[in-house]
Amino acid sequence: MSVKRSAGLLPFREVSGRLEVLLGHPGGPLWANRDEGIWTIPKGEIKENEDPLDAAKREFQEETGIKPAGEMIPLEPRRQPSGKLVHAWALGQDMDPAEVKSNTFSLEWPPKSGRYRNFPEIDRAAWFTIEEAGRKILPGQAGFLVELQE
Repeated sequence: MSVKRSAGLLPFREVSGRLEVLLGHPGGPLWANRDEGIWTIPKGEIKENEDPLDAAKREFQEETGIKPAGEMIPLEPRRQPSGKLVHAWALGQDMDPAEVKSNTFSLEWPPKSGRYRNFPEIDRAAWFTIEEAGRKILPGQAGFLVELQE
């Protein structure tokens, strides 16, 4: 069985001498009332025979509606608690989180109701200092923040 792989971009900027990163809050009813430890870099699955950087750019645009442009710095891939391997690049690009418009996924909700609803993959995005981001981000992705700071 092959390892699941995904790829994404971690936007960063400097404001008043402080490093900030943009994270996305997962959409859907399972995450609606949760905040700390669930935010993520915009990412998604790498298709078969797809270059990981190409996948990261595609997924970023699908999940944010914003075309990535700027310096991309490769970060070490991180194995997640689920076993998935996440490839990431730090992206030196400023953007307005209010402009984020994500693609959607379909989910039976409420469970076993037979009714399906569409939810955004990312329901909002926000800039965080590295310290704030460390509390917000999924624990398996926190290493990306450490590496970016270094």
